[in-house]
Amino acid sequence: MNTVLALLPESEMSRELLEVPVFDDDIFKLLFRYLVNIIVVTVIVRFIYYKHSSSKDCLFTFFMINTMVFFICFTLKKFDLGLGMALGLFAIFGILRYRTSTIPIKEMTYLFMVIGVGVINSLANKKMSYMELAFTNLTVMGLAAVLENISLFKSEMRETIVYEKVDLIRPENHAELVADLEKRTGLKLSRLELGEINFLRDTVSIDLYYYPHEQARPREDCIEVTMRTPRE
Repeated sequence: MNTVLALLPESEMSRELLEVPVFDDDIFKLLFRYLVNIIVVTVIVRFIYYKHSSSKDCLFTFFMINTMVFFICFTLKKFDLGLGMALGLFAIFGILRYRTSTIPIKEMTYLFMVIGVGVINSLANKKMSYMELAFTNLTVMGLAAVLENISLFKSEMRETIVYEKVDLIRPENHAELVADLEKRTGLKLSRLELGEINFLRDTVSIDLYYYPHEQARPREDCIEVTMRTPRE
């Protein structure tokens, strides 16, 4: 049996079902490239994005879009497609969009990053060395990590409240106002913005701004508690 297989041409050996090879050496390239890709995306999403945002809303989207883009690009590379056909296919995928609430700009940036990493790692060929591929991936991860740890780029959260002690909004009472708000909310505030004042009800609208990384950590036995607030 082995002798017969050895005498067969390579094309005959690989033709198993409807002239489609069951096994191809490219499977090793696919596995290796996807392993590199998923490691890079995991570092970006889990250890950079999630560490600083603690938001789980986009984790599924980041991983699944990256994986789908990776496999789509790798599959398209296997076929001899013209430029027009390739652009047409991507135009079809571009029609699809998520009909949900507006994605914050930071999450959109991370989404673009994981899409770009998937495209780079899947379409890299012999013209791009492993050193160039590694440099590209490390640069994306490193730059994201550095920018996340620079205070200038840290996300500032906002919470709008209706405050009843109108007399504290006077300039000479601002220190007492901040102390009272921090005590009642448990937040370490970075700045305040006074809004509409209602003297009929003795209330004032105040925007509280704070940095999540500066807040006190909850106890280990406490469940996760988050605020549903927009990001600035």
